Amino acid sequence: MTDSSSFSVDGPDTLRGALILLILGLGITGYGAYDYVQQSDAIRNAVEVDATITEVDVVTESSVSGQSGGKSSYEPRVEFTYEYQDTTYTGTNVFPAHIAPEYDQRSNAESIIDEYEEGESVTAYVDSTDPNHAFLKNKTSKTPLIMAGIGAVASLFGAVSSLKKYQNN
Repeated sequence: MTDSSSFSVDGPDTLRGALILLILGLGITGYGAYDYVQQSDAIRNAVEVDATITEVDVVTESSVSGQSGGKSSYEPRVEFTYEYQDTTYTGTNVFPAHIAPEYDQRSNAESIIDEYEEGESVTAYVDSTDPNHAFLKNKTSKTPLIMAGIGAVASLFGAVSSLKKYQNN
């Protein structure tokens, strides 16, 4: 019995595995593209508001990985409160994308949040069509495009593997 979750250098071992890779890749591509469009719309609809920084931190995420003992990534996190149309909200987005950028080195994540201090008043940007979505930097993040690119490569790999497996059956 063949394990459909194992991969070889040529791709998934089965047609089913190749199709799953294709579908997952398409999903990742679609979500990355959607998030890029969403962040562009958020910037277009942005309204400036006064905000107060309540917490500044770098969140460490670790993954367990074979012999390397795991790999850590670092996500800059800034929590802030703001008022929009007489309602108080709490936000945590530095950038307008929902897919938060992660960095391989802690110092890179810290450089993103260096300009913020707890208790400080700053300008935040609120998506006027979705007041729950606010962000501190009024510029797009490349992270959704990177995710879409990774998904596209996985989709292409899955499509080529699917065709090869289908032709061999």
